[in-house]
Amino acid sequence: MHNKRWVIQPPITPQAEEALRKVPPILRQILFNRGISTDADARAFVKAEPNINTDPFQFTGMQVAVDRIRFALEHEEPIAIYGDYDVDGVTATALLVQTLEELGANVRGYIPNRFDEGYGLNKDALDSLKADGVKLVITVDCGIRSPEEALHAQTIGLDLVISDHHHPDGLNLPSALAVINPKQHGDLYPDKDLAGVGIAYKIAEALFSLQPSPLNLQELLDLVALGTVADLAPLVGENRSLVRKGLRQIRETKRQGLHSLAGIAEMKIDKVTAGNIGFMLGPRLNASGRLESALASFELLTTKDFMRAGQLAQQLEVQNRQRQSITKSMQQKAEEIAMSEDPDAYLLFAAHEEFNPGVVGLAASRLTETHYRPAVVAAKNAEETRGSCRSIPEFHITDALDQCKDLLVRHGGHAAAAGFTVKNENLPELVSRLKSIAREQLADKDLRQTLSADMEVSLPELNFEVLKHLAYLEPTGYGNPDAVFVSRDVKVKASRTVGADARHLKLTLEDERGAVFDSIGFRLGHLQGSLPARVDVLYTLEANEWNGRTSLQLNLKDVKPAGFPD
Repeated sequence: MHNKRWVIQPPITPQAEEALRKVPPILRQILFNRGISTDADARAFVKAEPNINTDPFQFTGMQVAVDRIRFALEHEEPIAIYGDYDVDGVTATALLVQTLEELGANVRGYIPNRFDEGYGLNKDALDSLKADGVKLVITVDCGIRSPEEALHAQTIGLDLVISDHHHPDGLNLPSALAVINPKQHGDLYPDKDLAGVGIAYKIAEALFSLQPSPLNLQELLDLVALGTVADLAPLVGENRSLVRKGLRQIRETKRQGLHSLAGIAEMKIDKVTAGNIGFMLGPRLNASGRLESALASFELLTTKDFMRAGQLAQQLEVQNRQRQSITKSMQQKAEEIAMSEDPDAYLLFAAHEEFNPGVVGLAASRLTETHYRPAVVAAKNAEETRGSCRSIPEFHITDALDQCKDLLVRHGGHAAAAGFTVKNENLPELVSRLKSIAREQLADKDLRQTLSADMEVSLPELNFEVLKHLAYLEPTGYGNPDAVFVSRDVKVKASRTVGADARHLKLTLEDERGAVFDSIGFRLGHLQGSLPARVDVLYTLEANEWNGRTSLQLNLKDVKPAGFPD
């Protein structure tokens, strides 16, 4: 049974069609679907230049933070950049360490160990930094929900600047010297969607505007692109502009670690796309923090030693393969637990003593993907349980956790992903309450994944010229999706499964006018046994390079019997 809903965007209006007449026809509809209906907007979008004031001093706290950093530079005070262990946190840490080193600072990066210290600021780390002589701690990608730890820093005489992009806990901000977060109440910075590394970059921009540096700001944009894409920050507004420039920077990067990582991922760095970051570079950079310590990824991004970069890239490759294997077995176990406890629940919950805390988020993602329900996967230890949540557009998971905060030690996140720690005695009540909130909000909803397409096309309309026009949409990803097409009633000339466990679907499709296209459907291998002779397909268009030859390929997002209702 086909269980996804297809929605095709309404056709472009005559007024927009006229206004966008200089735009290639197929691109007109795609731009219109993204809210662009004037020539000026189309030009701005194609250039990927945000139409907002991006002056970093609009951030609340930026002037205070920059003044304190410059004081530390003048007085040679030791500074610590305190990051998170995911790609956003690691790239933000690397970015500010590199920035301050270029300005002559005595600076170090500190990334907590996920297993020993957990997420965000912790008092023991602050104590040990203080004992090491550090005078100023700057957080990146964490700290906005650490009021107790901020108070502790104050108590022991550590100056603290918090930079973070996560949602604050209402109006309760930690008492730090400065808090830089565009989501805090009353903040004037117009773009609220920057990732942690984007905010770190704005701090660097503010510093460089007051203090000349041998480092060009442009050279930091490779890190901004990596962290922004890997953290699923929406690729619109300033993010899109930063990532487009950052991809250009990666293609000509001097960063030895990126060359080594691209080599081990068998990826051409001079042709890198946002998709390559999401599926190839990001998971490898994340692997160290999921299984051990993220310091290997931090070192990879900052080392200038060719040999060391090669060793570290190899280490991340090994860890990424381990992570894939652990994720697979954990996902199966989580599925068993969630389904045996409550198969009809509107929120899936699986907690176990053997779950690896570094991979719970990935297992939760897979559950959400498979069942189209919010999912929580949690690792239990003797006293506490640490959980990771993934959600669907119909359910804001961090809001749900906010309604349970009396039960939680800590929590935080976004609409679609969050994390928490709970004492074991409160776990049953937390499960019950979250499921009840989900039932309340989702019971009357049609819970099928909605796949949105830009337009219907016939296969003969697709060619390399169309692909060239689609490149204007780059960088595509979360918040700025690839152009998606639907073609109806095409013949399945050949079908087979490929990849480990026959996970992927390979089809050769033919249109009634004889146009033939190869296609690949990642994670659609299960459909192969039940494919009819004629199908409707929903897909993106891409170039496939094989044996020195480039051909057009359809990247299938879904396949259904021809004529089956959308």
